Amino acid sequence: MLTAQEPAPTSVTARSRALELAGAFANDGYKIRDGFWAGTLEAGKPQFLQVNLFFGNEYWFSAAALDPSGKLSVTLFDEDGNLLKEEIFQDGASAAAGLVPGTSGKYFVRLAILGGDKSEFCLVYSYK
Repeated sequence: MLTAQEPAPTSVTARSRALELAGAFANDGYKIRDGFWAGTLEAGKPQFLQVNLFFGNEYWFSAAALDPSGKLSVTLFDEDGNLLKEEIFQDGASAAAGLVPGTSGKYFVRLAILGGDKSEFCLVYSYK
């Protein structure tokens, strides 16, 4: 389970890239949350973040990894572990998933890197 962190010097670049991606959604009225999650991803070892989402809001989870050789994946699940239909953006080491939750409650964001080496990442989220 991921927890909010202070940026390490190497994660600043990943955070900058994630914020750049989230900025595209800000142009559509989404507000970027102040918090972020950072860490290291390894191929075959996804990390999960538990979030509370509210019915009536729209969300985008934007992430970036430092290693451009791996493909980053962001997917969303409900509290029962069911994969949700979502809007997806993927561009190599950057990825985003958008969701309008059907009910308020607990959800999970899965971050995975497909191929490549171990890589630092950062995830931010936006809502409206």
